[in-house]
Amino acid sequence: MDVVMEQRLVRRGAVLAFVLTVAVCTASLLLLPRLMALPSEIAPRLALAIQTSVPHLLCVLVAIQLVSSGRYRSAADIAGAAAGPPSPQLAVKVAFLQNTLEQAFVGVCMNLALASVTGGSVLALLIASAILFPIGRLLFYRGYPGGAGSRALGMALTALPSLACLGAAGVVTIAKLVGA
Repeated sequence: MDVVMEQRLVRRGAVLAFVLTVAVCTASLLLLPRLMALPSEIAPRLALAIQTSVPHLLCVLVAIQLVSSGRYRSAADIAGAAAGPPSPQLAVKVAFLQNTLEQAFVGVCMNLALASVTGGSVLALLIASAILFPIGRLLFYRGYPGGAGSRALGMALTALPSLACLGAAGVVTIAKLVGA
């Protein structure tokens, strides 16, 4: 494995994901408030955050099913995780599940953080996150066997919308603290 080449591929995937995330988030912020009412009261805001977290949770369920199905079909893995390390066939699915759990936790928390501090048009970021998360997970899973460069687009496309929600929540929180 050529580490320098792999790092170059990771950067390329991350830059592409950044461009796509900016495009989807910008389009969401500009278009969605014209097409639908985004809530301003706290209870509907939190409800929207939970609703837009459903794709995150569905991805976790899919990842669990991949591992479960892989264990069921493999003589080397059917005894379960406590019986030893996963077979090479199951290892990618286990890694995907672990990473999906981590990313879903962060994503759901960032959705709730954003909805807890503000309402209105900024909540369009929640919908952008709901769209990009499963796309990112699919690309991550499909690219996993190819190495870090192959899964970078999916990884960044999963993480960047969560960071956008966190960034927006941070800006709003700081603005409230300084009285802007």
